[in-house]
This record gives sequence, C-alpha cells and structure tokens, in this order.
Amino acid sequence: MAPRLGEQLGGAGASAWRGLVVDDLTARPPEAFIGGVRKLMAPWKALNSPFFLGMENVPEDRPLLLVGNHTIYGMLDAPFLALELFERHGIWVRSLGDHIHFKVPGWGAMLRRYGVVDGTRENCDRLMEAGEAILVFPGGAREVAKRKGEKYQLIWKERLGFVRMALKHGCTIIPFSALGVEDGFDIMFDADDLLRTPLGGLLRLAGVREDIIWPISRGIGPTPLPRPQRFYFDISAPIRTAPLQGQQDDDEVCWTIREEVQASIEAGLDRLRAYRRSDPQKHLVPRLIASAGRLGGADKGDS
Repeated sequence: MAPRLGEQLGGAGASAWRGLVVDDLTARPPEAFIGGVRKLMAPWKALNSPFFLGMENVPEDRPLLLVGNHTIYGMLDAPFLALELFERHGIWVRSLGDHIHFKVPGWGAMLRRYGVVDGTRENCDRLMEAGEAILVFPGGAREVAKRKGEKYQLIWKERLGFVRMALKHGCTIIPFSALGVEDGFDIMFDADDLLRTPLGGLLRLAGVREDIIWPISRGIGPTPLPRPQRFYFDISAPIRTAPLQGQQDDDEVCWTIREEVQASIEAGLDRLRAYRRSDPQKHLVPRLIASAGRLGGADKGDS
C-alpha cells in the first residue's frame, strides 16, 4: 500500500510539526519533515530540473526580504526556490501570503506548515524583529492571475509596503527572478474576458475581487496540463537598507528603492533568458537523460 501524504512527510516529526499553533511564526520544521518534502518534490524536480544563478548573493544578513516576480497560478515554481534556500543556506523562508488563503478551511493550515504566513503588517513586523528570511511577491494575486500579453510582467501598481517595512527594520532586500512557468501555458480566456460577460456583471455585484480571477489556459495540446519547462531562478545582488533605516515615511526614498528592486528583477529575467537560449537542458528529453544519469551515479555510489 502506498504511504499516505502525512507518512511521506516524515512520520512522528511531521506529526509534531503539523500540531504547531499557527502563531508560532518562527518555528523550524524537524528534519523528518524536510526529508519528506524532498521526497515529495523529487519527481517534480526531475521533470523541471530547476537551475539557479546567483545563490552566492544570499548574504548572512538578517532579517532578509526576498522580493520577486510572481508567475501564473502562483505555486508551481516557488517551492523549488524555498527548498534550494534551505539546502544551500539553511534558510527556512517565510512567505507572505494573500489574506484570502487563510479564509479557506484546511488550505491555510496546510500553507502554514510549509512556511507561508498571512501577509499582515503585524506578522511582517514580528518576522523581521525575529531576524527571519521573508519572501514576498509585491504583485500579489493580480500577478498570479495574468491576462493575455502579460507574460513575466511585474504588476505592482503603486505598492510600496514591502519597501516601507524593509526601511523600518533596516532589512536587506534580495531581488530574485523566476523564468519558465509562464512558457508552459497559453492563456485562452482571462479575467478581462469574463468580466465582459453577463456573469462578470454578477461577480462585480457580488463583490468578487477581480484580481483573484484566474485565467483558463492551454498547455499540453488542448489540456490545462503545463508543457514541461525547465525552471530558472536568478538571485540578484543584495540591496541594503540599513543606512536608510527609519526613512519609511519618505516617499521619494521608497520609490527609489522600489525602482532599484524592480530593475534588478527585470535584469535577472534577461540574464535567465540569455542563459536559456544556449542551455542544453532547456528541452525535456535532455533533462530526463541528465536526471537518469544522476540517479544512476547515486545508485553506484551507494553500492
């Protein structure tokens, strides 16, 4: 009989982790839980073979605020970055999630177990005061619910909240870029299309948030399954706000830092595109062959 998900995620250690109170924002998962996460992600990792540039740019500074572009549907690539940060730097990153996640019974509790916290200012304050590493997507739900023609665009509107929090605490900002997910889909019908229909009018009357209406996409053939893409991540040089700490109410300072972060993310996307053009593993078959070779080498090493 195949093990249940809870058993895959580490047995007794995982059970203790699942029992944590939701306010324990700085708790660390047991090694058994991390081992279960590795096993759970292994097939996905073999398929997408994530590639990382600039991991050496992650400093020892604490607190840290990792700021990046949110790709379509939101959760297809971020787990790889979180796991790599743990493996390479021992960082259990805390992701700031949209409030709506934590209103869904069961779903919010599951996200908390994987390090996601409700993205309130109070929670962010507590995490920074505790010297944690925090991950935020300023584009939020709207950047997840891409429209046609918005591939890899940063949709930040007028948001400065992440900059103000960093300045308040003198927190070092690490811009990062993610490429790959959005090349696996073609958007067929988006929120703008829906909102032009009679149903769209009813949704507006009901007060449904327009930024959480996901698009309908096509991936492999006519199906919604994504075309298998390699996932690429770029970590840019840190932006240290400590010399400007306390200037969170200065809009000019905030906009200057925001623009620097945005430019770093866009430059990172350009670096990743340049790397991908000559990457021998950008297509699925070479990736699978390489993964099989690594597994074969591991088996020989164990024998």
